[in-house]
Amino acid sequence: MSVRTVGDNETQPLSKKQRRILEYLRGNADDQTYFKSRLIGEELDLSAKEVGTNMTAIAEGNFDISVEKWGYSSSTTWMVDA
Repeated sequence: MSVRTVGDNETQPLSKKQRRILEYLRGNADDQTYFKSRLIGEELDLSAKEVGTNMTAIAEGNFDISVEKWGYSSSTTWMVDA
């Protein structure tokens, strides 16, 4: 069962992993920041593949940050605007 965070306007409930990633991004994003899936995974004890798979739900959701797949070089890079 997923729990919604107050202030989120997502259309689909997020999984526990997705909520953890979203909170990590919120806590670490400046106006424009680039994150590698591999490095997010290291911080959250997830694989880069788990991060990439779950970032799609965050990128497609309606949140107080925007996430865009930016590039791939040794790990997928995501651009995050807070």
